[in-house]
Amino acid sequence: MQTVPTPAHQAGSSNARLASGSAAGLRRITPAMLPTEATAERFAGGDITPGQALAALKAAAPRLGISPRMIHAIDWLFRFTQPQDWEAGARPIVWPSAAMQAAELGVTDTQARRINRHLVELGLIVMRDSPNAKRYGRRDKAGRIIEAYGFDLSPIGARIDEFRAAAEAYRAERAAIGRLRRRATIARNSLRQTWQTYQEQNITDPALPGLRAAAGVASAGLGSIATTEALTQAIERLEAVAETARRALEMALAHGPDAGSDSVEMSGRPGKNVGHITTTNETLNPTDTVIASDKCSFSRDRAQPDVSDAVARTISATGERKDVGSVLKIRPDELIRIAPRLKPYLRRASPSWPDIVDAADWLRHDLGISKPLWGDACLTMGRERAAIAVAIVSSKPAEHFRTTPGGYFNGMVAKARAGELHLDRTIWGIRGAAPVRQELE
Repeated sequence: MQTVPTPAHQAGSSNARLASGSAAGLRRITPAMLPTEATAERFAGGDITPGQALAALKAAAPRLGISPRMIHAIDWLFRFTQPQDWEAGARPIVWPSAAMQAAELGVTDTQARRINRHLVELGLIVMRDSPNAKRYGRRDKAGRIIEAYGFDLSPIGARIDEFRAAAEAYRAERAAIGRLRRRATIARNSLRQTWQTYQEQNITDPALPGLRAAAGVASAGLGSIATTEALTQAIERLEAVAETARRALEMALAHGPDAGSDSVEMSGRPGKNVGHITTTNETLNPTDTVIASDKCSFSRDRAQPDVSDAVARTISATGERKDVGSVLKIRPDELIRIAPRLKPYLRRASPSWPDIVDAADWLRHDLGISKPLWGDACLTMGRERAAIAVAIVSSKPAEHFRTTPGGYFNGMVAKARAGELHLDRTIWGIRGAAPVRQELE
């Protein structure tokens, strides 16, 4: 025989369920839902319409990361609210049935419950449950709600100022991104023009492959960057490559189609009687071009430099020693310890400054520094300082450069021209950061 529960028996069962934490038929609450209750309590109403609230939410949704699916669900709920629900002292609650919601949204009942829970976790709605867990409501003759259980839209009204601020920030960010993308287009067009001119003029420049590779890296993935900070950094890298390429082209055009290539044999070494000549386009005076060649060039296969010792080895604009003495308070042997990539190009174990300059002229080719830029550096800084600058560039790891080593060197030359390059400070920084202990072999 089946036993019929008595009221006392039923009360005992209810108490047991409460004690055990069981809540059959009641809505499950997650920690993310709890703050939404407090948000709903801030809603006062009176100065907002449902259209304003929904519009503010939709405008802020991309900035807040609210998906279109959630916005669609909210939009559907707003169909059931009325302007008087948003007046002072009122509460905007709607109560469409679960079956209607699932059918209208094109989802299952389980999926509809998940959507509702996520809307609460997003801080957009609060679920007002009736004693029997049903959704229903009543309005008076004026259409004002007198009793309602269902979806409380108050959190959206309480957060309207937040939504408006987020929407304004989103509009400003999109406008900034638009400007940045226009800058990217300008930089890409500049690079295309540069490559086209290199091709049309048949210019050979050893720095060109590195510039093309750097442009490809800087341009890759720009379309997928969605934040202004990250996009600004990426665009600046691309613009730096475009500027470096354009400057290299301008110098090459000033010296003819072969200005970017070294006068060397296929072996990579100059001929027996061919001087390693460097020119620059920083002057229109032919005499200055000859001086630039004398200041920056030595024959690698000769025991002596191509120019007079009295001019090339002992005299400079600053009166510093040019043989084995100090330049910027650094001697040739210490510079080699700081920049060991110079060593393979030295002719003797105890090099002089002309040897350092000659080695730097070879090393700059490996770094992708064009001949016109090297000549420009020699005229701007002086040949020993230009060699020190090349050595500093060669000592830095690949990840240090935003574009290419040649682009970095170009920036150094520009700073030197503006009087803003301080190689002595850089040398002291290298000494302090990583003392070099290796002795010259």
